[in-house]
Amino acid sequence: MASSPLLLCVLFCSYCLVALGGREHGFVVVPTSSSSASQSQPSACSSVSHVTSDNPNRASVPLAHRHGPCAPASVASGGEPSLAERLRRDLARRRHIIRKASGRTVTLSDAAGVSIPTSLGAAVDSLEYVVTLGLGTPAVQQTVLIDTGSDLSWVQCKPCDSSACYPQKDPLFDPSASSTYAPVTCGADACKALANGYDAGCTNSTGTPLCQYGIEYGNRDTTVGVYSTETLTLRPGVAVRNFSFGCGLRQRGTFDKYDGLLGLGGAPESLVSQTAGTYGGAFSYCLPPWNSTTGFLALGAPSNNTAGFLFTPLHSSPEGPTFYVVTLAGISVGGKRLDIPPAVFSPGMIIDSGTVITGLPDTAYAALRTAFRSAMSAYPLLPPSEYLDTCYNFTGFSNKTVPTVSLTFDGGVTIDLDNPSGILLEGCLAFVGGSSDDAGIIGNVNQRTFEVLYDSGQGHVGFRPGAC
Repeated sequence: MASSPLLLCVLFCSYCLVALGGREHGFVVVPTSSSSASQSQPSACSSVSHVTSDNPNRASVPLAHRHGPCAPASVASGGEPSLAERLRRDLARRRHIIRKASGRTVTLSDAAGVSIPTSLGAAVDSLEYVVTLGLGTPAVQQTVLIDTGSDLSWVQCKPCDSSACYPQKDPLFDPSASSTYAPVTCGADACKALANGYDAGCTNSTGTPLCQYGIEYGNRDTTVGVYSTETLTLRPGVAVRNFSFGCGLRQRGTFDKYDGLLGLGGAPESLVSQTAGTYGGAFSYCLPPWNSTTGFLALGAPSNNTAGFLFTPLHSSPEGPTFYVVTLAGISVGGKRLDIPPAVFSPGMIIDSGTVITGLPDTAYAALRTAFRSAMSAYPLLPPSEYLDTCYNFTGFSNKTVPTVSLTFDGGVTIDLDNPSGILLEGCLAFVGGSSDDAGIIGNVNQRTFEVLYDSGQGHVGFRPGAC
């Protein structure tokens, strides 16, 4: 009986750790239901994001997971693809980004014979986060995917019909109804500048030669239309004049429900580059941990208040300015640094908002997998699937103890991934292996709850935990 008080104390402390999502010695105890919370669909949406706003010129808009209750009904309805389908698309996108970043992309052609440069990821539908902006005068709401892996923004435009465009639930953008819409002529400097990536010649369907853009994604989805300028409204009273975008008149492929895409890459066509004079070429976002909460997308960096941010140097891809590259220096599991030679990470890591799963060099992933499996040995390991090989069956467990996973970047910056939302995806470790010779990709699961600040002017990327 003398040991009873000690036993009660242990039980009470264990209960406290579970109830609070406790963290101790590099592990976090969470309810087992949290393993799939990011895929559940609560009936209500809540907002818990916190934008650093000491810069009066900083503009932010709400950001939501496109399959959750916080997304507009026009893109959220219809159910979420299965995990296997999401991972299939994600793998295709990841492979395509690596090919493009390493200079191994090829130019494809659509059925009409228009030569279209390959861009973005192989499956645009793997992108998961959307924002709603106003386009035109008067402003018409458009819900678009955000993507740091591409530059040219586009929406579907009238007079596109069901034979030329994919179905969307919002009304198509009507250029004729806007007083500020202007197509770019074929001889304009802006059109000539597209030759580096999106130029698709000229179209003279209106009697005037107009600049035609074209993009073909790696899975042969295409968008072709007129390169144009328009007023883009970020929020009431905050607008981007003469914003260059693609007015899509012919789309083909597996696009689904959303109205278009917002390019946040580093090339001149992106929203970030076009607004650099106002916002300094900086932007940030916070990807929410669950579908039932919102995050944000913000243009501009905090003027002075960078407290809470951890910064690492930002590099450009040698194959072009689109991608944002950082240098990973190490990985820790359960508070213990893994024995991975620094040279393994020398190709760099692309940070991408549209890729779901993080792709590591094979050597790094093997070390991470071994350590993570050892720490999770109390739970049954499921047979490997085509896409992920470290998944667990938590049936019968009311709680699970998940080790912390930390990423250390160049400069000694270490971030602890949100646990479990930034580590597990439907009970699976959200990492995979890849080629050791190419850059890796930091997917959006690992980025959850961080404000990720891209600041090309300052030459760094910042991470602020607990921002949404």
